[in-house]
Amino acid sequence: MSETHEEEKSPVKLLTTPVRCDYQYTPGMATQKFLRGFEQGRIMGQACDSCGKVYVPPRGACAKCGAPTSKEVECSNKGTVVTMTIVRVPSQNIQVELPYVAANVLLDGADITFTALIQECSFEDVRIGMRVEGVWKPESEWEPSMTNLKYFRPIDEPDVPFEQFKGIS
Repeated sequence: MSETHEEEKSPVKLLTTPVRCDYQYTPGMATQKFLRGFEQGRIMGQACDSCGKVYVPPRGACAKCGAPTSKEVECSNKGTVVTMTIVRVPSQNIQVELPYVAANVLLDGADITFTALIQECSFEDVRIGMRVEGVWKPESEWEPSMTNLKYFRPIDEPDVPFEQFKGIS
């Protein structure tokens, strides 16, 4: 048997191919209100009708007790870094200089965290409890999209003690 024929019979062990997935998303009522808020430069959440827990983004129902979340609540674009990770691996979909920090931010007025980039500081300076504020695109570029809020940056406020936000998810 020829060498070429042997290679043809060997199993294919790895194949790398680009994948693209285009889709259309139709938001429900809670998400539509949230996105319309972003179109106006506002972060809108919803409070649970039973326990009062504020969800940002809203979900339409409380994950804790299952009750509707019908009361609209405007949250601040300021918050506290609750968890964070330093990203050192590039991605074709994220045009941010490496390394960068992705964090869960507990917005003032919310009871669950909001995932965001932390910028305008060295990744070494980001810490749990750090106070941050959102940085928005220019108003002329706003649309009903979460991309209107580009990232969060540190602000000159004291860190929040861990005891004040432990147990927040």
